Amino acid sequence: MDAFEALRIVDYGDAPVIPADPAATHAAIERVVGEVVDAEVVPVVLGGDHSITEANVRAVATRRGPLGLLHFDTHADTGFEVFGVERSHGTPMYRLVQDGLVEPSRYVQIGLRGYWPTEREFAWQRERGITSFFMHDVRDRGIRDVLGDALGIVGGGPVFVTVDIDVLDPAFAPGTGTPEPGGMTTVELLWAVREAASRLDVAGADLVEVIPTAPGSADVTALAGERIVRELLTGIAVRRNR
Repeated sequence: MDAFEALRIVDYGDAPVIPADPAATHAAIERVVGEVVDAEVVPVVLGGDHSITEANVRAVATRRGPLGLLHFDTHADTGFEVFGVERSHGTPMYRLVQDGLVEPSRYVQIGLRGYWPTEREFAWQRERGITSFFMHDVRDRGIRDVLGDALGIVGGGPVFVTVDIDVLDPAFAPGTGTPEPGGMTTVELLWAVREAASRLDVAGADLVEVIPTAPGSADVTALAGERIVRELLTGIAVRRNR
């Protein structure tokens, strides 16, 4: 199925961000994404670091109610703060759960690995019923079983899908800010994103942390990012056709 034949897809342009002012930047992103949602269109946002997910989800959830969250990432991004900063690429999910915009019982993370976050953040997640699937789960059980469990947890209500490109192993996506060895393959991620979008009520989505001009990346990361978005759109088209 060709998503560009099956769906009406529009490039709505860029939010007027101010790089030195995160508060103004988030307000601008939330306003633009809100315009898309108000038009009864599913926003698919290209970042940007992962902090923009807070603004993206906030724009959708304030109109559709608390959301489920399917989150592909190396890192949980549920920090209280990172290097003393409360609004950063390591804190958006904490803020969204605390503000009641994401239902923690319908929030699933896939692909976690590495040495951050710490037990403090994971304890906070466990207390709220957030589900984490680590890379050893994907390795040992396979992406099909892991995603099947994740879709059952996220459930049938509206869901936001967020993909941090660093969930991929750096061999497949070297152009990102915080690469972490031992990640997913592009084959696994592309299938998972399309399958998820074909089975969930996707209320919005984003792809973040792509640095297409990173030295030595040879556009590999940008190509992976483009394919992730295309597979997401294809999944939405398949679900609507079904």
